[in-house]
Amino acid sequence: MAERALAHIEKIEWVKPIEGADNIELIGVLGWVCIAKKGEFKPDDKAVYIEIDSKCPESDERFSFLKSKHYKVKTMKLGKFKVISQGLALPITSFPELLDKPIGTDVTTDLKIIYSSLEDVRRKSNKVDPEAKYKSMAVRHKELFKNPVIKKMMKYKSGRKILFLFFGSRKKDNPKKFPEWIKKTDENRIENCPFYLQSEEPWVKTEKLDGTSCTFAVNRLKKGKDKFEYIVCSRNVRQADRNQECYHESNIYWELSDKYDIENKLKEIAIKNNYNRVVIQGEGVGNVQGNPYKLKENDLYVFNIVIDGVRIDNALMEYICKLYEFKTVPIIDTNYYLPKTMEEIKLEADGFSKINPKVRREGFVYRDLYGQQSFKNVSREYLLRHNS
Repeated sequence: MAERALAHIEKIEWVKPIEGADNIELIGVLGWVCIAKKGEFKPDDKAVYIEIDSKCPESDERFSFLKSKHYKVKTMKLGKFKVISQGLALPITSFPELLDKPIGTDVTTDLKIIYSSLEDVRRKSNKVDPEAKYKSMAVRHKELFKNPVIKKMMKYKSGRKILFLFFGSRKKDNPKKFPEWIKKTDENRIENCPFYLQSEEPWVKTEKLDGTSCTFAVNRLKKGKDKFEYIVCSRNVRQADRNQECYHESNIYWELSDKYDIENKLKEIAIKNNYNRVVIQGEGVGNVQGNPYKLKENDLYVFNIVIDGVRIDNALMEYICKLYEFKTVPIIDTNYYLPKTMEEIKLEADGFSKINPKVRREGFVYRDLYGQQSFKNVSREYLLRHNS
């Protein structure tokens, strides 16, 4: 799955006045509502749309007006006019190098736009730690690497390279990549796919949890043999072992794997049903993202089960989770019909969490009954409270 596009070429859907405002008006981009200078756009104009959570480059003079906001694009509420603005739309004419790009083109890299939060940059990066092989080597030779001379050598790049020649192993220490056959978890926001609001079919509505994406899988190594490779991943990076450093204070991915005995349970599912690959994906919550749910320990809430490349439907996922004592994300409605307007669906995202009714929820995720289509609806209220 492609990484999220923070900036893309779009057209202006509509322009509306703001009651009492002389210099600004509202514009629509896809399903997003933004504030723009009065007269800057008319319907069907092409624009560069920059999403919330973005940071524009300080070196580009075209973004100098964002200096007071530290070049960050966030959800804003203009209380005086009772409007919320999400994102930034700029005339395509300000970017002559992009004039020939068609509607929908991802221009995040072209404009050198990154996530506004360094935490998000690290958490959502798919880059493997360049020091991973040396750390793995040190873990495998714990006693040896307690030696003061060895510890001193590990402080220097040249020293680490020398040690790896003698004690390292390409097979055991080189980090493994995120498996290509596992689809990464990243739902599209409803604002970027408003066509779903035309759906006449029922959907499954679940609470969107604010934590860290976790993926666990078993892969049969040889046809007809009950020997499996066990795989543990964060959103983008494979977690080789329990000692691998990750974004969080401790390796929550392996912690949850041990807590729920996931490896043995997935192997049992595969063996009993003669499956070759079984994947479960869920949200790890607790001491991550600032522990928004005020939990005393880390926990896992499953939202996907994929068997031999096919994501199973919600009913079967619930059955398997109950059978193997996994928690599922809070299920709000299994026969839900979507509202017809963007404002209606955005308002319903606001509210309190089922995990802890004393805290605000992040929003909802909607899936079709067959588990093949999905999107998320993030609460504007939640984003405002968390300054996103």
